[in-house]
Amino acid sequence: MANNVKTFLNSKGKEKISMLTAYDYSTAKIMDESGVNAILVGDSLGMVCLGYKDTLSVTVDDMIHHGKAVVRGVKNAMVIIDMPFMSYEVSTEKALENAGKIIKETGAHGLKLEGGLEIVDTVAALVRAKIPVMGHLGLTPQSVNVFGGFKVQGKDASDAQRIIDSALALEKAGAFSIVLECVPSSLAKIITEKLTIPTIGIGAGVDCDGQVLVWQDSVGLFPDFTPKFVKKYAEIGSILTEAFKTYDKEVKSGEFPEEKHTFKISEEELKKLY
Repeated sequence: MANNVKTFLNSKGKEKISMLTAYDYSTAKIMDESGVNAILVGDSLGMVCLGYKDTLSVTVDDMIHHGKAVVRGVKNAMVIIDMPFMSYEVSTEKALENAGKIIKETGAHGLKLEGGLEIVDTVAALVRAKIPVMGHLGLTPQSVNVFGGFKVQGKDASDAQRIIDSALALEKAGAFSIVLECVPSSLAKIITEKLTIPTIGIGAGVDCDGQVLVWQDSVGLFPDFTPKFVKKYAEIGSILTEAFKTYDKEVKSGEFPEEKHTFKISEEELKKLY
């Protein structure tokens, strides 16, 4: 059965939700066939696909370009797309315009917005416009300059309470789930128990209703750095390195292409060329 908002909500307290990021057709197709519940077209593409130092340079057009590709590869997973930095903060009207553009042009099933109490009105407006919204609290990468880097959030009581209040407010505004990134596991547990909507953890412990990882991190394909919360399920980066080295060697030595990789023309036709 295809995953959607209702299946997300119905999973709360019953079955864990699996989510991975994807940014292209081929990867999304493999993920979808593997059974993951949701695919996030994250603005993390700015770092892992486009080589930016953070996510702030990613545009709405970037998200649409990659989002279209992912949706084409998916039959069963729910596809969520990040709204990038400054695409929804200026005004509710601008947020609605950009959100509608992303949904209409990609065919995605919902959008993810970073932020808490300050974006509640925007979330409510999007939900009224029939656009499913996933929240994102804790370490919100679009706020990296405010946080002074990629740091764990909610480690003191006042900050933890702010995250709790934001989660409850996002739920009230109509968000169907909330990503909790880089918060203490005990705080994530409290939030998960307080909410009636599912929480998706990334560096937030096992008590969340589901988990998400950047797929390149999870298979060793992003060598720049590896966050503490990442588990590597494969080392594809090293496999690719060896494959590319072998290809380079065989091309230069003349070993590739072999006879079986080559097309032929009959001798009779070939003689006509002379």
